[in-house]
Amino acid sequence: MLDFNRITQETELYNLHTHTQFCDGHATMEEFVTEAIAQGLTHLGFTPHSPVSVESPVNMRQEQVQDYFEEMKRLRRMYADRIHLYTSMEIDYVSMGDGPASDYFQQLPLDYRIGSVHFIPDINDPSVMVDIDGKYQGFKGRMEANFNGDIEYVVNQFFSQMMAMVEEGGFDIVGHMDKIGYNASQYRDGIDEEPWYDKLVIDLFENIMDHHLVIEVNTKAWLQRNRFYPNLKYFGMLKRFNAPVVINSDAHYPTLLNSGRLEAIKLLSVL
Repeated sequence: MLDFNRITQETELYNLHTHTQFCDGHATMEEFVTEAIAQGLTHLGFTPHSPVSVESPVNMRQEQVQDYFEEMKRLRRMYADRIHLYTSMEIDYVSMGDGPASDYFQQLPLDYRIGSVHFIPDINDPSVMVDIDGKYQGFKGRMEANFNGDIEYVVNQFFSQMMAMVEEGGFDIVGHMDKIGYNASQYRDGIDEEPWYDKLVIDLFENIMDHHLVIEVNTKAWLQRNRFYPNLKYFGMLKRFNAPVVINSDAHYPTLLNSGRLEAIKLLSVL
């Protein structure tokens, strides 16, 4: 397992959550590397969306995995004297046995693993998994088509799967632990301020702590949406329990590698 504490103690100039041409990123791995060096980053981890058992235009295909590993080897050779590069994946938890803990992902030679939830079951047909991530307009359409407008079902199911993922294990970093909060709050204003929602987040946080996992502070949406994942209001909880944290930009564009990260570092430091 990568020594996250060493990296975060050594420098603020890192990003361990990066998407490139192997999934839904908008540049090649090498373009990210050269931009990271230009921005002064000293550690960069690549995390393509993992192969999944459901239809998804966002996730890499299994037949691409070896190409990804080969490109990592090439870039490590070329840039070894300028930046530390890490091979990882953002692995989707779909259902029991279909996620980071599966034999397939455990046998891959990864430096670390991010576990995330992006898909939940259709309310009418649980065998159909539906993407609840992405832009709000798409989410709104799926709310009607797949969830009968039941936003509480969507929120509860997201956190239920996050809890199950933590219980199964097989990964190191919990990715954007309350990301559903943004789309849910657009659909029903204030839902993420309701006591039952807070309890779901707090229960998940306690479960993560019990399993000694690292929590990602995801800064991707800070500049566009004024939102961190976990939400800023939970930063005090991170500090109070001295939770192990990495601060990642979840970058899909090279210019955004450090986007929102320094703001999050500053906010955490003053708590």
